[in-house]
This record gives sequence, C-alpha cells and structure tokens, in this order.
Amino acid sequence: MEATVINGNGTEAGQIISATIGGENGQPKQTISYKVEHVIGTGSFGVVFQAKCLESGESVAIKKVLQDKRYKNRELQIMRILEHPNVVELKRCFFSSTDKDELYLNLVLEYVSETVYQVSKHYSKMNQHMPILHVQLYVYQIFRGLNYLHRVVCVCHRDIKPQNLLVNPHNHQSLYLGRQCIQLLLICGPLAVMAELLLGQILGTPTREEIKCMNPNYNEFKFPQIKAHPWHKIFHKRLPPEAVDLVSRLLQYSPNLRCTALEACAHPFFDDLRDPNVCLLNGQALPPLFNFTDNELAGASPELCRRLIPEHART
Repeated sequence: MEATVINGNGTEAGQIISATIGGENGQPKQTISYKVEHVIGTGSFGVVFQAKCLESGESVAIKKVLQDKRYKNRELQIMRILEHPNVVELKRCFFSSTDKDELYLNLVLEYVSETVYQVSKHYSKMNQHMPILHVQLYVYQIFRGLNYLHRVVCVCHRDIKPQNLLVNPHNHQSLYLGRQCIQLLLICGPLAVMAELLLGQILGTPTREEIKCMNPNYNEFKFPQIKAHPWHKIFHKRLPPEAVDLVSRLLQYSPNLRCTALEACAHPFFDDLRDPNVCLLNGQALPPLFNFTDNELAGASPELCRRLIPEHART
C-alpha cells in the first residue's frame, strides 16, 4: 500500500482522500477515493469518521490510527482475520501521511449508523425501559461475538462498552467495534453492558480471596469495601428471573465459577430468541443468531450444542 499524502488532518468534512491499492500478484493498481462527511468519535486510539466512496457511493467508517514507531500495532493483523456476523467487517486499508511526515493507518470498515449507547439513551430520554427483547438480542450477540474472539481468534476485546457496540437499526444486529489485544478479559465487560441496559449500576467489590483467584500476584487490596446486595433486591421486579440468574452467574470474580461466553448464549434468558415464532417488534425477522461454525462450537458438549441451536435452525 502506497502512503497517500494529504493536507491537514484528513478528517475535515468535504476533504477527499485517495488511496492506491492493489498491484500484488499481477493485479492492477487502482485508486479509490473517499469523501469525508463527519467525525463519529475520537479517543486515545485515534479518530473514526464517516465517509463515502466516490466510486461506489457506499458509506463507510474509517478508523485512522497514528503509527507510532515505538510500538508494534497488531490491529491490522488481527482485523484481517476477523470474519463473524457480530464483528465489524474490515473492507480495506491504506496508509496516509501528512505534511508533518506523520504516518497513519486507515481501516475502512462497514458503516453501521447506531450504537447500543444511543439506543439506550433514546429510551432513557423517553423515561422508558428498553424492551426485554432488545436487551436479549444485544447481550446475546455480545456473548456470541466474544466467544468467537476468545475461542476462534484467541484475542480479547479490551474496550467493551455500549459506545463500541454497533447496532443495525433495521434488524438489531449488534457488532463489535473497538480495539482488540492479547490479554486476559473478565466477563465483566459484557456484564456491565447488560446491567446498564437493565439497571444502570453494579454493586459490590471482590474479596481478598476472589482477587487472588483472578491474579495471585496482586497484593494491593485497596478496593473500597462495598457490600453486595442480593440481586433480587437490586433489579426491578418486572424483570424475568432468568435475567437475574444470568447476572448472578456472570458476576463471579473467581474465573472457575464464572460461565463462559458460549455457556451464557445457552442460558434460559435467551430462550425467547430460540422460539421459532419470535420476531422483532416491527414484525420483521431476527438477525442471524444460530449460524455457528464448527470453530465457534469447538470443544462444546453435545448438550450445549443442542441448547445453542434450536431444532428449527438445524440443517
């Protein structure tokens, strides 16, 4: 990929970014141009902006990351091997540089217009609770995507939060967006999202014994001692008991007691999604939920597989 020199920071509305791609294995080179529309988000990782491909008219999201020579950036290496219904798709990538001789990696991703955060705020502003079906859909897809990252790709997402969970407003398909890295991940990321959608808070801090189970080398123990309250007293009485049970199974600081992401997908809280007659609130079909690959189910027991794939979805 040839670095494209651009003026300014490359994220101003109306700016055209042209990238030259191809030229490998006898393939001809081609130029693809993107017109910047507006910035979607910024952070320590860089900036994400919406753009339109001038050749195809397709809307995309471009994640622009500074290439710091002091660090090895594995994001492109990881993104190239990700392929899953609940992980945002990498369409292409290119490098760009500025007149300050700064080199940037641009990841061209599929554009999804909404986030779980925006959907949650929408209901909050209307003083309404998110429909349980939507909570089930979003949380289930979080766990399915997480299982794929853990079991198939062997990486962990280190920034799970509602702002990084994209939602297709038409079929409520949820996709991960954000940074991945090779490190230990607590299940508390998805749990925090689920609790925020259902309640808005999580109570209680781990004991010394639980901290040792998570990290035997940690000796600080400076957490404030907050006594956990029974879950049935915290959640609204209107919530199904299955939701409370799933939270209790997830909020286990000891890794040996905490259920896996795949086990969480099979929890009775998501049984409504496995009903052959269930549909979205607007009457349309649910997004694909049960098209598991063999790699996703590797090591799962026959009973767990039966729970995960309802009879009507088996081929």
